[in-house]
Amino acid sequence: MYVCVCNAIRECEFRRAAHEHPGDAEAVYAALGKKPQCGQCLEEADELLAEERFGQRHLTLVA
Repeated sequence: MYVCVCNAIRECEFRRAAHEHPGDAEAVYAALGKKPQCGQCLEEADELLAEERFGQRHLTLVA
């Protein structure tokens, strides 16, 4: 799955970089040699950072 379509950043590479580099999602993008383009991915990227760094997962309940 892609986290960022504009930069073709895959979820697995983003998660790996989240462990290796400090900072927010934009800092992780920079560590990958990219920068956010349209910005629609940043909310999901922040959630992935929280999952990887702090073990927090956001669950969506469906009725």
